[in-house]
Amino acid sequence: MSAVREGLPEGRYGRSADERADRKLKIVGSVLGVALLALIGWFGYDYITGQRISAEVIKFGVTADDRVQVHLEVRKDRDAKGSCTVRALAEDGGEVGHKDVRFDRAADRIDEVVTMRTTARATSAQLLGCTSE
Repeated sequence: MSAVREGLPEGRYGRSADERADRKLKIVGSVLGVALLALIGWFGYDYITGQRISAEVIKFGVTADDRVQVHLEVRKDRDAKGSCTVRALAEDGGEVGHKDVRFDRAADRIDEVVTMRTTARATSAQLLGCTSE
């Protein structure tokens, strides 16, 4: 009885079309994987090193029917510039005052008391957010 071959002899006729397609897919997948890792790294670097400003309301006090004082503590990069938005609310929750406060000083931490004029008596003050330039 003779042995029957089921495939072509190895190395005799070159690579098959399937092997070439597999190699191309591996190359394309590797390039896309490296590009994805580079993009994630760039976003991470930008998030960590970006100039950010954060703040919080330490306390507030109603000084008159048309005024409220808000004590803000701002943390930022030394050279960052930006602003924070504060609003005053009435007892029913309606906004009675609104103010944008700029922070351009070269400091890491700034404590500032802001006086806001209001259209009616305020019962609370709220920090809406901060943006950097």
